[in-house]
Amino acid sequence: MVASMSGGEVILFLGGARSGKSRIAQEQAERLGGELVYIATGEALDEEMADRIGRHRADRGPRWRTVECPIDLAAAVAAEGAAGRVLLVDCLTLWLSNLMFAERDIVGASASLVTALAASPSTIMLVSNEVGCGIVPENALARRFRDEAGRLNQAIAAAAEEVFLVAAGLTLKMK
Repeated sequence: MVASMSGGEVILFLGGARSGKSRIAQEQAERLGGELVYIATGEALDEEMADRIGRHRADRGPRWRTVECPIDLAAAVAAEGAAGRVLLVDCLTLWLSNLMFAERDIVGASASLVTALAASPSTIMLVSNEVGCGIVPENALARRFRDEAGRLNQAIAAAAEEVFLVAAGLTLKMK
């Protein structure tokens, strides 16, 4: 991975559940140095998710400042962007779920995010699930989510300087 602290670079990490994508993105961000900002899109709506969020915070340690942003991700990226700062957005698929359940404009929110990424002086790493490799979902909502996730991942990948696919803790550079 060739990211540097020159800033303005967008890097996307795609993979399945428990593939290692978040860990690898975090390690890459820490190698860059600078101020580390974790933009969390998940919400602690139940005990399992609260435990998961707590474990992730403990794993990151005190070097990271956490910003919680379940909906307006473009605004968070714009507000947190600064030279010498590394932003880690984890994860886009939870953000997409939040948008869907809040009945927000997904196309508009995605376009706003791409614009914010392009304008930011920060190095920005984004984590997203690749959900389109499995069987066709049984219900319409799940199929819509799969399709929206695919479109979102394509838009972010097109805007990114680097894209990595992570499986079984191994990284494959795609772009």
